[in-house]
Amino acid sequence: MFLYDTHVHTSEISPCGQGSAAQQVRAAKKLGYTGIIITDHLVQHYGNCPDDLPWPERAHFQKTSYMAAKEEGDRIGIDVFFGWEYTHWHNIPGVDILTYGLDVDFLLAHPKLFTYNIQEYSAAVREAGGYLAQAHPYRPDRNRAFDIKGFNPTLFDGAEIFNASEPKENNANALAYANEFNLHKQSGSDSHALGRKLKGGVWLEKRAKSIHDIIAAIKNNAKLDT
Repeated sequence: MFLYDTHVHTSEISPCGQGSAAQQVRAAKKLGYTGIIITDHLVQHYGNCPDDLPWPERAHFQKTSYMAAKEEGDRIGIDVFFGWEYTHWHNIPGVDILTYGLDVDFLLAHPKLFTYNIQEYSAAVREAGGYLAQAHPYRPDRNRAFDIKGFNPTLFDGAEIFNASEPKENNANALAYANEFNLHKQSGSDSHALGRKLKGGVWLEKRAKSIHDIIAAIKNNAKLDT
C-alpha cells in the first residue's frame, strides 16, 4: 500500500506555511508517505505573490513551490503532484476548494478567475477535466457555506472528511456532510509546518503515476488514513 498526502502547504507561496517545499518533502518521506500533493493557497490579495503581478506571471508563480518540491522529491524518492487550494470570496465567503488534475494552462486560460462566483469556478474546473473537493467543511468561521441559503454542495466532487488540523467533532460533521450529499471522501494532513505526526492521506494499492491515479482512488472509495 502507498500513502499519499492530499493537502500540503509550503512557505514559498502560502503566507501561513512554515516549511519550505523541500522541507515538506523531506518531512513526508520521514513520516512514511509515498507522495504528496502541493496545494498552496490560490487567493486574491493573499499569498507571497505581489498583487500587481501580471496574470500570466501570477499563474506561473503558483507552480514554483511544486517545482521546488518535485526537484527534491525526485532526489529522495517521493512522488510530488500539483494542485491548489482556491478560496472563494464572492457571494459565499470562505469556501476553500482543493483543486486537482489541472495545470498552469488552466490558470492562464482564466485571467479573471478571482472574479468567478462559486458556480462559475466549479463549471470551469469541471469543463477542463479537473476535480474539486471542499476542504475542512466545518472549520469554524470559514466554511459555513452549507448554512447559507442557496449553497449547493454538488458543485463539488468530494469533501475532506478528515483533516489532521481539525478537531474530531469537525471531522465527524464533515463525514456526515459527505454522506448526506454523496460526495467522494478524502483525507489530508493540511500541513503548514514541520514536525507533524503521520496523519491524513489516501492509500493506493499501486504507486501513483499521476495525480489522476489519486483522483481515481478517491472516487473508488480508497482507504483513508485517519
